[in-house]
Amino acid sequence: MTLEIIILFVIIITVIFLFALEVFPVDKIAFFIMVSLLLTNIISPEEAISGFSSPATITVLALMIIAIGLESNGVIDWLANGLKKLRGLPLFLMVPVFMFIAGGISAFINTTAVVLVFVKIIDELSDKYGIPSSKLLLPISFAGIIGGSCTLMGTSTNLIVNAVAVKRGVERFGFFEFTWLGVIFLIITVVTVSILIGLLPKQKKTDISSEYDLDAYITKGIVSKNSGLIGQNIEDVFGNEAEDIDVIRLKRKGSVNEHPGKYTTLQEGDQLLLRCSISQLLKLKDSGDLTIIKNPDRFKTSSSVEKTENLEDNIQLLEILMLPNSPLIGKSIKTVGWYDLHGASPLAIRKRRSLRNPGPRILDRKSDDIELRVGDRLLVEVSPNDLHELQQMDDIAILRQHDDIRIVTKSKRNLSLGILLLVIGLSAFSIFPILKSALIGCFLMIFLKCIDLGKMYSQVNWQIIFLLAGMIPLGVAMSNSGADQWISDNLLRLFDNKSDFIVIGVLFLVTMFLSGFISNNATAIIIAPIAITIAASLNQDPKPFILAVLFASNFSFFTPVGYQTNTIIYGMGIYKFRHFFLIGGILSVILWITATILLTGQL
Repeated sequence: MTLEIIILFVIIITVIFLFALEVFPVDKIAFFIMVSLLLTNIISPEEAISGFSSPATITVLALMIIAIGLESNGVIDWLANGLKKLRGLPLFLMVPVFMFIAGGISAFINTTAVVLVFVKIIDELSDKYGIPSSKLLLPISFAGIIGGSCTLMGTSTNLIVNAVAVKRGVERFGFFEFTWLGVIFLIITVVTVSILIGLLPKQKKTDISSEYDLDAYITKGIVSKNSGLIGQNIEDVFGNEAEDIDVIRLKRKGSVNEHPGKYTTLQEGDQLLLRCSISQLLKLKDSGDLTIIKNPDRFKTSSSVEKTENLEDNIQLLEILMLPNSPLIGKSIKTVGWYDLHGASPLAIRKRRSLRNPGPRILDRKSDDIELRVGDRLLVEVSPNDLHELQQMDDIAILRQHDDIRIVTKSKRNLSLGILLLVIGLSAFSIFPILKSALIGCFLMIFLKCIDLGKMYSQVNWQIIFLLAGMIPLGVAMSNSGADQWISDNLLRLFDNKSDFIVIGVLFLVTMFLSGFISNNATAIIIAPIAITIAASLNQDPKPFILAVLFASNFSFFTPVGYQTNTIIYGMGIYKFRHFFLIGGILSVILWITATILLTGQL
């Protein structure tokens, strides 16, 4: 063992401890790797920054941008929305169905984004229908991880392993080349977790609404003339895709229905009291089917009348808290206009208490209006020209600015989905490599305005990009120093006269164990070169060895810190470490044995 190899091992061990203990963010650790390898002269300056131009890094970035476009245009919500229709299924059927759907979507869309959408849906089902979220969230996370392992674009780890293999002379993987293995692992995971759900904790109320902005607003809408809602019943309009909208009161020709039924037919002029999310509120407002809090003086200023078509692109949504002594207290939300709010236009109100059973406190029975009280929150639209004046108002507090809310249109949703299918098709049929296909999809998302550039820069997970860029030189350093060959030679001596089953089994187990405590991407970059070297030394096809690293790096089930979705679920306070260790541990052992048998059979 040379001094250079010893220094490299010290750096790797230090990095493993930094990842495991989470002393620093992953991007800082990535910079530590680059600088430490540079200072020890194990790599050149050009090699230190080679990760930023790596095909794997650029592909991951392009796929992130596509995923942001899919999420912001409602594709993920649309794909997952059918789950609400499954609320009538018994739990023993609901768990596997949810897992298969989550796994299937995660094969093509960022796993974390998919799991977050499922978290929102499951919380809503739990809140409305008493479905135990504690029995669904961990299974969904596990299914998402497995699903991401089914295709080349399913997770960044797959792309990294493929890039390392290509750089070392191994033929690149096809888009669906290892999908059959991933599907087998997904089926095993669904069956195993479905059997073990009895080990999960009983229902526990979570505060996920505050974490994921699921709080609803109350607003008043009037069915417009020639509205597409006329003649439809409440269930058809608000019971499917818009199930997070509740019609809590209906007024028609002076007659008030405090509890309108789901089969009540809507008519022109019906006044509806609605409870809904911000995105649904904007969708209703934009459709023209409902007039939301009519205000003819919208965006009028005391000095001039601006052209609303020029302002619409820059309209900002603000949430305003009513403080004591505010001049708005006691006023009707219908009558609060541009003068009271210095040019802002009210859209909806979030009452200080629960809105599920609104009573007299919400409505003034005599005037049939929603009144503002201390502690209420008012959602308003404001143009950039009027924002400064609004900020100067006394006795109100601007809590937050919802600048990431956009109206989702069906055309943009279908266009975004079409771009995804195009990327998959170009890569799956080997028309273009995955990098070229992803860049084409990224360009189309931007050129066709399916994604805003400013928001794209703010939503990209740059930590992952810098992690990849910083970790890739570590693989170069292992080759430059000869560390990969040294490890391979010693492992071969250890495996002398051992069967291929033992070799792949140990490789898979070590990789899977390491991925439980450090980043799966970091694990793949460290172990993949070693796996390729071992395969070459044994004169074996390297692909089964590479696939062992690919799958084992993703199978971070037995701890809540190995994969981001597990960390998210764990952070909600429903599960304890033992739930991951017990259920994830059993699943890991089963997958380890199964994968070893299947991969050995490929030699």
